[in-house]
Amino acid sequence: MITTDILNPAVLTPLLDALSLGGIALFALSGAVIAAKQGQTIVTLAFFALLTGVGGGTVRDLLIGAPVFWMTDPWVAPVCLGTALVAWFTPVRLWEGKLFDYADGAGLAAFAMLGSAKALAYGIPPVPAALMGVITGCVGGIIRDVVAGRPTILLGPELYITAAALSSALCVAGMIAAETFGFSQNFASMTAFAAGFALRSAAIHWQIGLPTYRGAVE
Repeated sequence: MITTDILNPAVLTPLLDALSLGGIALFALSGAVIAAKQGQTIVTLAFFALLTGVGGGTVRDLLIGAPVFWMTDPWVAPVCLGTALVAWFTPVRLWEGKLFDYADGAGLAAFAMLGSAKALAYGIPPVPAALMGVITGCVGGIIRDVVAGRPTILLGPELYITAAALSSALCVAGMIAAETFGFSQNFASMTAFAAGFALRSAAIHWQIGLPTYRGAVE
């Protein structure tokens, strides 16, 4: 098991803590904005913000046998509800375009890295731990889109899940290597975040996608 303090579920460096709350805020905002575009009430905006912000992490915690993170963290729910108020009092056009996509990509990479690191800290083997990172980064968006009745980016060829998988896999590999060879796990985790964000940013900028299945459709 990885034993360094950075992976202790009760201990996060200030930078990782900021990444976690920042990712939650960005995902929550994406949920609130979708509700706003559909002309929903402030209560629905708040519901979508909370659902999107904590959905992936909640599923991860239930799967790895950890306390659900936002039940014990006093900041998470207020951050989600605060982003709903931001979406309510600002024009939707402010949250459209590529800048918001890049911000969402940063949240995705941060969630994927932190999710896999937490899974390792709870003794989850490397491959399932990496998958927990993908779940942390993607499941909230899936739930949001299903509830909103809209197509999800996760079912298209765009590099979204792939970016989360890169962050998760590099985090797991880096943490294990750091534990084995004695170098900084902070460096390993931030490298994983940067790689996932870089891939997602490249996909947004150059519209990169994976090839789709071209076999016969019956």
